[in-house]
Amino acid sequence: MHLLNQFISFTSQTLRRFIFTATLIVSVTTFLIVLTTLFWIFLMQSNEISTRNSTEMATQILNSITRAMEEGSNLQKMNEIVESYRRLFPGRYSISIRPSKTVTESSYPLPEPDSEPSFLQGFSGNGAVHNRTINSIQHFFPLKTEAKCIFCHPNAKLGEILGVLSITEDIRGSRNDFLRRFFYTFLFFAPIPFLMAYLVSRFVNLHLGDAVGILDKKVRSINSIADLTKLELDLESEDIKFQELRDIFAEIRKIAGKIKGVAVGKEMLEFEIRVLERFIITSDTIRDWKERVGLLLNEINSVMQAYTIFCVFQIEADAYEIEVFWKRPPSDSTLKTMEYTIKERINEEKILYSPGCEVKISHSIVNPQEAMLEVQPAEIELQTKSLFLNTPQIGGVVGIGVQSLSAADPIRSLVINSILTTMINVVGSIKAIYKYTKDLEYFATRDPLTNLFNQRIFWDLLGYEVSRAERHNYSFGVLMIDLDNFKHINDMYGHFVGDKFLSKAASVIHECLRKGDILARYGGDEFSVVLTEADQEQVYMVADRIRESLEEMCITTVDGAKIRGSASIGMAIFPSHAQTPKDLFLFADNMMYLAKSRGRNCIIIPTENDVLNVFEKSSEMSRILLKVLEEKRVIPYFQPIVGTGNREVACHEVLCRIEFDNKIISASEFIEIAEKLAIITKLDSILMEKVFQKVQETGYDGYLFINLSPKSLIVKEFVPMVIRLARTYNIRHESVVFEITERETVKNMTLLESFVIVLRDEGFKFAIDDFGSGFSSFQYIRRLPIDFVKIEGMFVRNMLSDPKDLSFVKTLSMLAKEFGILTIAEYIESEELLQAVHSLGIDYAQGYHTGIPAPDFTKGPKIEASLRPDS
Repeated sequence: MHLLNQFISFTSQTLRRFIFTATLIVSVTTFLIVLTTLFWIFLMQSNEISTRNSTEMATQILNSITRAMEEGSNLQKMNEIVESYRRLFPGRYSISIRPSKTVTESSYPLPEPDSEPSFLQGFSGNGAVHNRTINSIQHFFPLKTEAKCIFCHPNAKLGEILGVLSITEDIRGSRNDFLRRFFYTFLFFAPIPFLMAYLVSRFVNLHLGDAVGILDKKVRSINSIADLTKLELDLESEDIKFQELRDIFAEIRKIAGKIKGVAVGKEMLEFEIRVLERFIITSDTIRDWKERVGLLLNEINSVMQAYTIFCVFQIEADAYEIEVFWKRPPSDSTLKTMEYTIKERINEEKILYSPGCEVKISHSIVNPQEAMLEVQPAEIELQTKSLFLNTPQIGGVVGIGVQSLSAADPIRSLVINSILTTMINVVGSIKAIYKYTKDLEYFATRDPLTNLFNQRIFWDLLGYEVSRAERHNYSFGVLMIDLDNFKHINDMYGHFVGDKFLSKAASVIHECLRKGDILARYGGDEFSVVLTEADQEQVYMVADRIRESLEEMCITTVDGAKIRGSASIGMAIFPSHAQTPKDLFLFADNMMYLAKSRGRNCIIIPTENDVLNVFEKSSEMSRILLKVLEEKRVIPYFQPIVGTGNREVACHEVLCRIEFDNKIISASEFIEIAEKLAIITKLDSILMEKVFQKVQETGYDGYLFINLSPKSLIVKEFVPMVIRLARTYNIRHESVVFEITERETVKNMTLLESFVIVLRDEGFKFAIDDFGSGFSSFQYIRRLPIDFVKIEGMFVRNMLSDPKDLSFVKTLSMLAKEFGILTIAEYIESEELLQAVHSLGIDYAQGYHTGIPAPDFTKGPKIEASLRPDS
């Protein structure tokens, strides 16, 4: 069966082969059937003739022997007659006489009945017996006693069998001669079926196979829409002999016509691909979205000629903006015609122009140096293709269009429609990313509430001012300002009034400064100021002016209550009090707290004792840290992080504490000094060992968020140390999440990236802490394999009362989701905040509402929706 299937498959590969094989099989089969029939007929006739001849010869021999017996010949005489016939036909006839018992018993014994059944039939007296075998013809004639036989055989009775005459003719020679003649005849006629198969298949292929071959050749030659038209004409001109084939050719012509009507040619697809290749959004794309669209217009012109791209954006509910980009300067008439055409297309779509709707049209010329463009109104109308949406998409885009010569071609017009569908998303995305990037760049350096510099930029500018003062040998001052009783204002009047108070204070402070001075919101109700090129007296004068202005400041609440302000101010002078940014800030910060302790609403002018006390305090902490490090008195605290949806504890953040004199000291009191002493990496190492040991003892299996300085990651021994500790305490690498903080900047970002990738390959995960507080966090998310981001708590805490903070948190959440990164909101201090971050799609929450730091893992029930901070 397998061989048969293979044979059928082989013969069915081509029509010519199939026709020849089928014809050959039919011819050979017919030839064999006819030959077999003739052979059988000839064989039967030959057998009949040979039997008849043999019978005649046997009868002749019988007659001869009978005459001899009538003449009284004895048995010996009859044997001589038999012998004469044997000599006459040597090897052909075998003749013998078997006498009966009556004739003689001794000389001619009777044959055994079982071995000679034919002789027995002869002795039975029923007449002559004729038998035919494959090699011979046998005749048995009974010799009966007649009256004239009694004379020689007195013992016999009339009618008794005297003997049996056996005549056997050997027919092998004649049979072989017949087969030989038949074989030669077969060989002579054998080529006939093959010749017939060839001639018949040749005839059929001439009319059928050639037609199929023509069709195959023409179909294979189709490579474009134009080839389909040529196929229709060629098939119509072909002279086909069979009606069935003519019908097939006619149907194929119809199919070619239908395909030509709906298909887009290869060149059209290549054209579309080349255009779409120009739509790739890269990092350079977002720098200036208008410039990018202009470049896009130039790139499209490398594929097809396009004069204009226009985009329609919904800015507000009843405000729209239309941006028209020209490849080269248009004439006044062309510009007005294009504006009219765009407005007509917009009116047809019924998108805008409701009463009072504001529409602004802007024109941008991509290549102003090129020759002026002059296009007739009819051409603009014919060559303009547009696409409009019912609702604004990303970036506020509601419509887009292109004016191109290709738009007049019906086929290319279909392709341009598909291109516009992609283009409306690309342009919208470019503008949206541009806006988001500008917002992120701004808020990476600015406080969203007051629009002042944030803490991150303050440190950069303070470091820059120290370097500049050292080079030019001048002094400058640093102020730390804390608004008195701000918490009381917040608690009594709410966050909205508190934010209004902070904004007003920022404005008042800014008015008191000189041009070139630096003002930043350091955090909460604290402001920091850098007074450039100023001595102690000038710094004090500015500080006092700020204090007096804040004291006179007053805001009125909705219920008519008047709120006045005051501030405690600390100051430090470079280089008199300190020579480094951290020491200057530490000194001014201590002076500010000293002012608060002395009754507030005052300025502390540092004395020599103040300088000594500050640095003694710093030296004391340094001594404590070195002793703690030596005795490994680092204690990990764990703050729970819960899912915003299920409210269940999913992970813990590890917080570093040190124990000294039976007191627990938080990281905020020693972290800066630890970094200054360059022992932060050793503290991280001890902390991790304590944490891993705790995990092994308790069987904790959730995520562990461990804060690390970026400088710890680039220490050569850090990665092997982490892997060794994890192996020692059987910690799953996937459960450890390293938080990269921005306490210190890393100049060699490539080195940090390589160390992070090594740990990532080992299975460890990474998170960015205070995401959004500084621009380097965006560098981290762009270059490092980040799994989590923790959104800056300053934005989260005020998002319910400040739309800007809410927008910023939403933007950060969307950006993280675009990168496939899980989000954690910090500073969750109320149920309202927890519900709000959940509604924004933020994954996890952390804060005093979800759990306070503790030396043990939180194993309590999940946070209930009804829980309040005061419950």
